[in-house]
Amino acid sequence: MARVVRIQAFGGPENLKLEQVDVAAPGPGQARIRQTAIGLNYLDVYHRTGLYPIGDLPAPVGSEGAGVVEAVGEGVTSLKAGDRVAYVGGPLGAYADERLYPADRLVPLPDWVSDEQAASLMMQGLTAQYLLRRTFPVQSGQTILFHAAAGGVGLIACQWAKSLGARVLGTVGSKEKADLAVAHGCDVPIFYREANWVQHVRQETDEKGVPVVYDSVGKDTIKGSFECLAPLGTLVVFGQSSGPVPPIELGQLAKGSFFLTRPSIAAYMAARSDLMQAAAEVFELVKNGTIKVNIAQRFKLEDAAEAHRALEARKTTGSTLLIP
Repeated sequence: MARVVRIQAFGGPENLKLEQVDVAAPGPGQARIRQTAIGLNYLDVYHRTGLYPIGDLPAPVGSEGAGVVEAVGEGVTSLKAGDRVAYVGGPLGAYADERLYPADRLVPLPDWVSDEQAASLMMQGLTAQYLLRRTFPVQSGQTILFHAAAGGVGLIACQWAKSLGARVLGTVGSKEKADLAVAHGCDVPIFYREANWVQHVRQETDEKGVPVVYDSVGKDTIKGSFECLAPLGTLVVFGQSSGPVPPIELGQLAKGSFFLTRPSIAAYMAARSDLMQAAAEVFELVKNGTIKVNIAQRFKLEDAAEAHRALEARKTTGSTLLIP
C-alpha cells in the first residue's frame, strides 16, 4: 500500500487528506516510482482551491517529484529498475510515496544532482530556464525586475540572470528575504509592500524603466509592473500568488507598445526534446556552481496541509519539499 495525499474538497489546506491506496503494476509506456522527495509549488495551491480545474474529487495533487524506478511497463527501453529520475507536470499525483508515471516524461538524474535538489529544480529551475532563455532572453548589460526574488524560482532566476550579465532588481517582502535574495545574485532588493516601490524601480533605471518584468505575484503587483516597463518592454506574468490578475485593457499595452505574455511550463516543456534540453542546462549550472539550490523547508508527506499554510502565509523562502 502507498500513502497518497488527495484533495477532498476545493478550499483550504484542511481539505488535503492522507489515504492508503494500491499502486498497480506499470502498464505499457509507464514506470512505477518510489518517491524520495516531492516539490511544493504554488500551482498545487491553485489546484487545491479550484482556481485551476482538475476534474472530479477526490483528486490527486502535486506536479513535481524525484525518486527511483521500481518497475517499467511494456515498451519502455529508456529506463530500468534502480534508475534515479525526476519529473514535472504530466498527470497530477506527486503527493505520494509511490506512483505511476509516463516513462517518456521522466528525466534521468546525473550523479551530481541529489534527489532533493532534483525535486526542487524540475518546476522552479525549468521555469527559470524558459523565462530567462526563451520567453524574454536576458542579455548582458540589461536591468531586469523579478518579483518574489526570495522565492523558489526567484532565487534560481537571480543567480542565473546575474551569470548572464544582467543587473537584477528583485521585489521582496521582508529584510530577511532581501538579504537572502542579495546572497543569491539580486543587486537591488525592493520592498513591494512599500507605496513607492515603483518609484524605486524608476530611480534605479534613471526613469527609463526595465525591458522586462517577471511577475508571479499577480493581483498586488500587476499595475505597478506595467509602470516599471520601458517602452517596448515585456511583462511576463507567470503566476498569481496574491490572487487572480484582473482584466487587462488593451490600452494598457498601447501606453508603451508593451508586450504581455502568460507562459506556462506545460507549453514550454511539451516536447520531450525541450524538456531534456532544459533539464540538462539546469543540471549543468548546478554542476559548475552557477546555481546553488536553496532548500529552506522540509515537511513530512502527512503534513502537506501545514506546508500549504506556510506557503500561502509567505513564511517560506527558496524551495519547499515534502518527504515521504
